[in-house]
Amino acid sequence: MARYMEALTVERGGFRIKVPESWWEFDVRPESRDDSIRRMVNERLKQRPELAQYRDLYTSFLQKAAADAWKSGALYCGCMAESFGGDTPITGSVTVSLVGGRTQRGEPLSTDPAVIASQLAVKEAKREGDAWRKVTTVDIPGVGPAARTYGIEDIVVPGDELNRTIRAVLMQTFIPVPGQEGKVALVAGSSQVLDLAESFFDIFDAITSTFRFTE
Repeated sequence: MARYMEALTVERGGFRIKVPESWWEFDVRPESRDDSIRRMVNERLKQRPELAQYRDLYTSFLQKAAADAWKSGALYCGCMAESFGGDTPITGSVTVSLVGGRTQRGEPLSTDPAVIASQLAVKEAKREGDAWRKVTTVDIPGVGPAARTYGIEDIVVPGDELNRTIRAVLMQTFIPVPGQEGKVALVAGSSQVLDLAESFFDIFDAITSTFRFTE
């Protein structure tokens, strides 16, 4: 999995980040996502024509996922799906979102990394195989300190009426946005390949370390 060192720079309004060259973008932008998703589905079905009957299902599912991601503040989503000789592909993603919040009195929440870290809950695994989460702060070169969580977490499936969860490797880094009270850039890396958790933590850390704000 050393190929993540081959980097491709992605620039969006207000930031740039480097992702592995072999990754592809899941377009969440309203002006382009529907056409982008249709092209992506068509390309995949050329490779797997036996799935053509599910074209509309795949397209509508991905369009809803993109719309939900945009509504939640996502500005970019990069994905990987690679085979290294096994039957199951290795998958993962990194999402950059702009998020913020206010207190009950309407005041912007603090973006101080130490304050954010103190408000994030650590979760200890009570027995082998349980979910867990660690909280720390990191220093991003050229940006400064940021709060971070990482671990194996149970993530609620968005929009699921039964509140079902998916267990995943998850790293979230909360980077204060200069000049914007209460706003942070949230860089979140996730993968459902639990056996490679430590490798994915390294990959997500390496990608996040390339994050920079732009004018």
